[in-house]
Amino acid sequence: MGTPEFPHLGKHCSVGECRQIDFLPFTCDRCNQVFCLQHRGYFNHQCPNANQNDVTVLICPLCAKGVRLVLGEDPNITWDTHVNTDCDPSNYQRATKKRRCPVPGCKEVLSLSNSVRCRDCTQEHCLKHRFGPDHKCPGPKKPDSGFSLVGMFNKSQKGKSLQDRSSKSSSWWGSSLMNAVSNVCASAESGMMKVNNATTQALQKAKSGTAESSSGGELVEQCVQCRARFSTVSALIEHVERSHQQSSRAGGNRVAIDVCPKCSKGFRDPVALVEHVERDH
Repeated sequence: MGTPEFPHLGKHCSVGECRQIDFLPFTCDRCNQVFCLQHRGYFNHQCPNANQNDVTVLICPLCAKGVRLVLGEDPNITWDTHVNTDCDPSNYQRATKKRRCPVPGCKEVLSLSNSVRCRDCTQEHCLKHRFGPDHKCPGPKKPDSGFSLVGMFNKSQKGKSLQDRSSKSSSWWGSSLMNAVSNVCASAESGMMKVNNATTQALQKAKSGTAESSSGGELVEQCVQCRARFSTVSALIEHVERSHQQSSRAGGNRVAIDVCPKCSKGFRDPVALVEHVERDH
């Protein structure tokens, strides 16, 4: 055994039937004895402490959790302790249920290598349905717009600025056209009122008989419209019916056309002209 340079080189195998000298022996980590290459295993040299560091785990059929068996303890006692303390039957579905693709009709089991999480709906899908149109993705979630005074104030300021800009562009044309239309309508109404008042006054005088003709043939009756004088009331009435009512009727049959100052387009209704300018110009 050994050499002068290495006096402790090599040892005998601890197995009684072997006792072979091995220059590179193996030391058992359980019984701390030396063995040759043939008897280095626990079973080969029948190690008494072979089960000292063994770990045996049983899977509970109720909760799918692992139950470690304690060395030197009856497995039945270990099982009863687990059932009375740690066993949770609700965990069985979570542990054994396989993740599948949520697309209807797809039964692909999801794993780390074939699952992709969508950025918009935050759900995991298989590689076949990883794109949004394939799994009918509703799109990104809209942020909840909470009630904030600052946001409402900013929105109101923006709305006011936009309304001011749009109103300034069309306020001048709208106001000017409305003023012109109102002036035309007022002048036409005043003229018609004057003619009607004169006619009604003359008719009332003729019917009531208050107006009497003068004996000397003087021109005492005067037309309100043209300031012409007549000797009798009947002559005045004939003059008004012949001259002023016909002119008013002829003027009433005429159609007034208003022209747009921007595009020279004619309109019969002044309101239509105002709407045209506000809409197109």
